[in-house]
This record gives sequence, structure tokens and C-alpha cells, in this order.
Amino acid sequence: MKTFDQLVAATAEHISELMPWDLEQKLTDNQPLLLVDVREAEEFNAMHIINSINIPRGILEAAAETGYDETNSELANAREKNVLVICRSGKCSCMAAYTLQQLGFQNVASLRTGLRGWHDYDQPMADQHDHEVDGDFAEHNI
Repeated sequence: MKTFDQLVAATAEHISELMPWDLEQKLTDNQPLLLVDVREAEEFNAMHIINSINIPRGILEAAAETGYDETNSELANAREKNVLVICRSGKCSCMAAYTLQQLGFQNVASLRTGLRGWHDYDQPMADQHDHEVDGDFAEHNI
């Protein structure tokens, strides 16, 4: 039997991970990248990385396939695109990136350290109305 952290560590050996500064560089360079936040909708609405989409981890597999009520066409059509999965700490996104690989996504990675690391690197986040989230608010709610 493995603990959650052990399972994440074992999974991390099979996926790519980006650090916050790597993501910042890709965004600065306008590299095409689908940002998929796998947190719950309430968490996403409170704050997320600008231009990311929300697909909660619980429906990820169905969202990534066509023909389901949960299908997200942007994700389902991204098997050959660059996809970065995001969560709060980088653990659930690690597991989600591995799952997407199993579903045939060829260029998927996880944001190592998640939104916590993104915030610690002083990068902007937005709320559900695309207004920038105050850093103090973010620090207490990540």
C-alpha cells in the first residue's frame, strides 16, 4: 500500500513538470499552451491563472473524451497540443497529467508546486470575472 505522497512521487517519474518560472517564460513568449485547472469550481472562481480553463479532477477523463455530458471540446481536441495541468499544490495535477497521458495526450505536463508556487513566484491570478486577485487574499486562500 502507498500513501498519497508516495503515489504522487511514483507518478511524477512518468510525467513532465514545469516550474512557475518555466510557465512564466512560455506565457511571455506566447507559446501555445492549454492551461487546465483541475481544482473544484469554487476554488477556480476565487482565483486561477489567467486564461486557464476549469475541469475538476473528478470529471477529467469524461471531459477529455467526446460523447459525454462532461466533454470539454477544447480539452478533447488537445491530444497533440501542449497542455499544462494545474492544481493547488502540484500533487493532483501530477496525477491528472499522468491520466491524460494514458488517454493519449502527447504533450502534457503538470505545474510543479501548483498555484502555491505560482503565488510565491509573485505571478498574477484572476477571479471568475478576470479581475486580478489581491496577493493577500490569494495567500490566505491557496
